[in-house]
Amino acid sequence: MVTSEAKRLRICPFCEAACGLELTVSERDVHTVRGDKDDQFSQGYLCPKGVAIQDLDSDPDRLRAPMMRNGDSWRKATWNEAFDAIDRNLTRISSQHGRDATGLYLGNPVVHNTALTLYVPVLRKALGTRNVFTASSVDQIPKQLAVGLMFGNALSIPIPDIDRSKYLLILGANPLVSNGSLLTAPDIGRRLEQLRQRGGKLVVIDPRRTKTAQAADEHHFIRPGGDACFLLAIVHTLIAENLTSPGRLLPLTNGIEQVEELARTFSPEAVSSHCGINANMIRRIARELAAADSAAVYGRIGTCTQQFGTLASWLVEVIHLLTGNLDRPGGVMFPTAAHGPGNTKGIAGVGRGLRIGRWKSRVRGYSEIFGELPVACLAEEIETPGDGRIRALFTIAGNPLLSAPNSTRMSRAFESLEFMVSLDIYLNETTRHADVILPGLSPLENGHYDFIFSQLSVRNHARYSSPLFDVPNGQLSEWEILLRLTGIASGQGSRADTTALDDAIMRKLIQREANEATSSVHGRDSEEILAALHPRRGPWRMTDFMLRTGPYGDGFGACAEGLSLTKLERSPHGIDLGPLQPRIPQLLRTRSGKIELAPEQITQDIDRLKQHLAAGNRSMVLIGRRELRSNNSWMHNLKRLAAGRSRCTLQINPTDAVRLGLNDCERATVSSRVGLVEIPVELTDDMFPGVVSIPHGWGHDDSAATLRIAQVRPGVNSNRLADDEVVDVVSGNAVLCGIPVTIARTKNREAAPAAT
Repeated sequence: MVTSEAKRLRICPFCEAACGLELTVSERDVHTVRGDKDDQFSQGYLCPKGVAIQDLDSDPDRLRAPMMRNGDSWRKATWNEAFDAIDRNLTRISSQHGRDATGLYLGNPVVHNTALTLYVPVLRKALGTRNVFTASSVDQIPKQLAVGLMFGNALSIPIPDIDRSKYLLILGANPLVSNGSLLTAPDIGRRLEQLRQRGGKLVVIDPRRTKTAQAADEHHFIRPGGDACFLLAIVHTLIAENLTSPGRLLPLTNGIEQVEELARTFSPEAVSSHCGINANMIRRIARELAAADSAAVYGRIGTCTQQFGTLASWLVEVIHLLTGNLDRPGGVMFPTAAHGPGNTKGIAGVGRGLRIGRWKSRVRGYSEIFGELPVACLAEEIETPGDGRIRALFTIAGNPLLSAPNSTRMSRAFESLEFMVSLDIYLNETTRHADVILPGLSPLENGHYDFIFSQLSVRNHARYSSPLFDVPNGQLSEWEILLRLTGIASGQGSRADTTALDDAIMRKLIQREANEATSSVHGRDSEEILAALHPRRGPWRMTDFMLRTGPYGDGFGACAEGLSLTKLERSPHGIDLGPLQPRIPQLLRTRSGKIELAPEQITQDIDRLKQHLAAGNRSMVLIGRRELRSNNSWMHNLKRLAAGRSRCTLQINPTDAVRLGLNDCERATVSSRVGLVEIPVELTDDMFPGVVSIPHGWGHDDSAATLRIAQVRPGVNSNRLADDEVVDVVSGNAVLCGIPVTIARTKNREAAPAAT
């Protein structure tokens, strides 16, 4: 506990930029939040979200004790009461219906919390269910699938080396607002400005003139869902005009000939009307990519959450290879994370490739990918009778009733569950359906080491934040909660010895590393290593071990100057590990040891794209949008982020508004095959005609939730319009970009015809 005013450091957990914060604190209060100017990675940058960490810590709506349902009301419970209830119900359901009768949903905040990142897999294994769903399948699964098939590891995502690039093409991303996504790059605005100052060029392709598009050298509107055709036309041009130059990667690549054949019919003229970009412009962009001293293509959420998300994500990397910009400075490169992820382990350049499709969803038969099923299938897996029907559900740090498609159906499905448990800090639109809610800690009561975003960073680094405040009496840390749940799921009961359980988990991790021939601790005695980690426990013992056996680690004495958690604790501003370096072929983990440029699982979807291109589509379509003050839905309950004008509006081009008889600020009805919302209109030339936009994460109109600030201006839930029957076929990812909608005036609807 801090008893006098002091400066303390913290890594911000609110978005992927993971900026360093400097907080002034005393007792249990945060007085000021600033950017840490000495942070080795973020160098003082701070966005509005970081300041709100004090609001989250002090939020009176944040749960601080277990909650148990009592009919339509809630009561506080002891931890033992809560775990006993979970044990009774989970044991009953599992014994009667099998392990697959329990489902697991993981939300985005899991990856911003070290304990959840490390211990959720422990619970997942103990549950033994195939019915696992995460927020990834409303976000980035297409990208992970594409790179996994190409390079052998789902987190071998090539990162634009924007600090050295001379040309950057951005599709479906707004990094000046998102701060980067699958691209950890604090102060990205400065980085993009520096790109232009050194003579580089920034081009943005987006159906909306975003803040990033406004700052670019060029912005070109694209019809939502047209990205795969646009990118294939670029590939076509590169090949047709002999502009390809894979360089040193040519002998390390399989499938170039197949790509050439697949792109043959996708000329710029063939796709121009479909994607809304002039054929000559497509050719010029292709030539500029090929001619630039260095170039990168950054495609993000808009390229993932569409009907051809995997194709679009794959084609980005195809262009990098064909132009010679894969794995080279100024192009796209692969970080080397300090904790030793899979693409740093084992024999360099040798792997077993990506293992997917090991089981399928029960109702629609969608394949498992990375151990999970598409969240678009969750409601039907609860509703549909038969073996494997989900009857009990765990949700961890997620709000799928606002983030998943067809949320109206999802809500009905949740109401039908026999039992539900949520690990969450809020009684929100999802957790209000639970029977038991187990609250985690404030971020300021937790330490933090970044396991995910250090693998997606524009620069190699390592940082650790110590807890600012002690864990309050009577509360449990997330890792302790997960171990109690693991004890229940593994049949040891609600009072299992979590100390022994954690030791067993740690011994297994150590033994696996000691058995690895290329490890710095190969052949070492497990008990000796375990003793060397004393007195750390839980996630910090595990973190220390992973750092010490990682690519920069001390190897428990093998390298005296190497990394350890102790060394990071003594370097509170972090340690810079240098710019990204070329890593191919060592990084590859495919069976062939080569880049697989034309994976069959992806290329077979080209025929579906051809059919879509031939059919044409001129309906009015909906896309989402990101707000600087909003990332996850719970941020709408933080007073600093909820302040200002109402941001949940229907953005529409004035020409469409005139045709529909809509006026600025009046309400419109937006409907799709699965739902309907009413929302204020915002006229703006920033929208491509025929395209409208609603931000995601809103819809706080559920009176059973306890989100008092968010409920003042609830907004509307755009996922009431998202169709859970429409997905990217290859990955199962939900389609949230390009939803066909009908729009009409809310009042006097007969005055103007609806648009479709």
